Amino acid sequence: MQISVEGLSAGYPGHPVVHAVDLEVPSGRVVAVVGPNGCGKSTLLRTIARLHPPESGRIGVGDTDIWRVTQRRAAHRIALLPQSPQAPEAVTVAGLVRYGRHPHQGLFRQWSREDEEAVRDALAATGTASLADRRLDQLSGGQRQRCWLAMVLAQQTPVVLLDEPTSALDLGHAVEVLELVREVAAAGRTVLMVLHDLAGAARYADDIVAMHAGRVVAHGPAREVVTAGLVRQLYGIDADILQAPGDGAPVVIPTARDRLPA
Repeated sequence: MQISVEGLSAGYPGHPVVHAVDLEVPSGRVVAVVGPNGCGKSTLLRTIARLHPPESGRIGVGDTDIWRVTQRRAAHRIALLPQSPQAPEAVTVAGLVRYGRHPHQGLFRQWSREDEEAVRDALAATGTASLADRRLDQLSGGQRQRCWLAMVLAQQTPVVLLDEPTSALDLGHAVEVLELVREVAAAGRTVLMVLHDLAGAARYADDIVAMHAGRVVAHGPAREVVTAGLVRQLYGIDADILQAPGDGAPVVIPTARDRLPA
């Protein structure tokens, strides 16, 4: 399901953060939002997820204006994994993943076979079925992140939003999570994620959205978007852009600055 953002502005009283953003995320694609700290990446994601009200503009998911429907109906279309999710103390992996079914519960609809199947499928898709009875706080960082992703997948939304899903993970676990994100999109879902890792974004995303000072300054395939000029604009550093031997993905090599004599 496609995401359409039109003229979106958002911020806080006296502090505008996102300015007149237009963005199209095609169905079934992985799109990574990159940029320096404070550029508006997370605010953009939170506004799409209905956690932060827009000042102006429209957010469409498919043919639905996401800010003109109920929270429950929106939760049937969009699932968000925030930067630092919090779980109840001593919750098991299976218990955590079941929380993903909350939008599907109601006064006249209790836990069902459909819910159980959604949880089982999410555990299988993330390779966490063997951890189902383990406590979340007993797992490694990489295992926990896969369990959080399982909870999001159990919500069974066509759109998945991920805010820095690889933060605090080592290289091996970060790659594992990003490969899982690719599998999620291959299964037909649309993924919009915020990443600090420009190299990871270039390797695993279909398209990159670069933000600076609350505005989109570049949008397109990594091989077209990631340039030395963009790196300088975003991060204020000089860099060489090389091509990875395997797939030609851009590799950013910061240029060493001259050191002052001791």
